Amino acid sequence: MMKQISTVLFDFDGTVMDTREVILQSWQHTFRTLEGKEHDPAEIYRTFGEPLEYTMHNLFPHVDAREAVDIYRSYHKNNFGELIRVFPGISELLERLKADEYQIGLVTSRLRNTTVEGLEAYGLLRYFDELVTCDDTAKHKPDPEPILAALRKLNSKPEQAVMVGDTMFDIGCARNAGVMSVLVNWSVSVSEEEKTGPDGPDFVIDKAADLLKILE
Repeated sequence: MMKQISTVLFDFDGTVMDTREVILQSWQHTFRTLEGKEHDPAEIYRTFGEPLEYTMHNLFPHVDAREAVDIYRSYHKNNFGELIRVFPGISELLERLKADEYQIGLVTSRLRNTTVEGLEAYGLLRYFDELVTCDDTAKHKPDPEPILAALRKLNSKPEQAVMVGDTMFDIGCARNAGVMSVLVNWSVSVSEEEKTGPDGPDFVIDKAADLLKILE
């Protein structure tokens, strides 16, 4: 059905890697440090996919965002390796895509150093032809620039690509870049109304191997 697709782009957090626990605990550490209490996890989950400084400005308007980011990143860095996991089926999916000669890119709002650290820890870095992180673009999801930057690196076109992600930031980025979007259903970030709304994804998948059916 999608024979024209030659490039598959993945988000990192919530798509390739289960980083929910390290992100949640990093936020709770930040709340405890700055406010003396933790927050409802549901409130934190709703921020998933946003650039970190953007969220800091919204949640801590009276605190220097750089100070808040430093608190968050210090905890995150010290606990990252212990609290992340690869989602089921992702390793096998990447291996199959590579064998089928798809170009594979990663498009994330995460810093490059922890992105590479996470991929290397689970032997996944070798599958990706290009990485675009928040260090690489001035504009971030849902702006199209991160995906367009990845396509330039891969010498690919929007109509040849699909973006796989777990948040409406991923879906919006894909839509704005003219790229087909696939939402993974193993995330906590998107409501049923958003999934089926006018700005929803082109496809929703329940497990990693389902992507192969879309690409057939």
